[in-house]
Amino acid sequence: MNPRRFTPSISLLIAFESAARHQSFTRAAEELALTQSAVSRQVQALEQLLGVALFRRTARQIALTDVGAMYLRELSAALGRIRNATLQVISYQSGGGSLHLAVLPTFGSKWLLPRLSAFYAQHPGILIHVHSRIGQFDLDLAGMDAVIHVGDGQWAGLVSHRLLDEELVPVISPAVLAEQPIKTPADLCRHLLLQVAARPDSWPKWFAAHQLPTSRMRTGPQFELTAHLLQAVAAGLGVGLVPRFLVQDELESGALVLALDLPMRSDLGYYLSYVPHKAALPPVAAFREWMLAMRAGA
Repeated sequence: MNPRRFTPSISLLIAFESAARHQSFTRAAEELALTQSAVSRQVQALEQLLGVALFRRTARQIALTDVGAMYLRELSAALGRIRNATLQVISYQSGGGSLHLAVLPTFGSKWLLPRLSAFYAQHPGILIHVHSRIGQFDLDLAGMDAVIHVGDGQWAGLVSHRLLDEELVPVISPAVLAEQPIKTPADLCRHLLLQVAARPDSWPKWFAAHQLPTSRMRTGPQFELTAHLLQAVAAGLGVGLVPRFLVQDELESGALVLALDLPMRSDLGYYLSYVPHKAALPPVAAFREWMLAMRAGA
């Protein structure tokens, strides 16, 4: 089998991608500074190489076939990564470039984004593209350079740096607390206990830490995002057990209050992780050093 069939030349791929995006050989030719016939010939050569029709052609227009639409979706992502890699190489010597960072949504909005201007002040040539992700995934397949996640720091194949420890506190709406005062840990048994779906063991551990049987828990609904749980707590649905630093703004504004000032130190932490071969890339190295400096100053 001819391996060239699976690795078409970049000129053929670019001609197809442009024509498919514009749904026009003429507009693709204008974008690529080629003639319309040259673009058409390149697309035909790609179709012959693949053995499939990528476009349906009529007298006045072209339209992608189903397989052509699938090929465009896959190819656009691949070409985007090639362009991004090229930009990274070009900017390497100047210490610039970009970083695609996966981050937990609530951590990103509550902790990282309010501080990111400080990073840009120090590194104006680096762009941080923030992507929301929950759970573990393949960074390379997802096109991510690094990830900030919560866990025990053990993520196979990644280099990890601990950024923040986690202290969980029970929070409640001030209106609900006024109606149903909480004086002791046992008083929480009268309230609905809200949970983050990925952390179903948080409340059982808190109850165990205060010598309360978990059978007395009034388990409430689960939420995928901590931000949604906090909104539910503010709306009076129940009590949430959340990292203190993620709820600091609400506590300072009075939107939420501590149900009890009885924090629980979690055995988990927040980590910055990346694949080893990207450790020396200027954007990764700069962001790592900035985050570690932020940790030291915390």
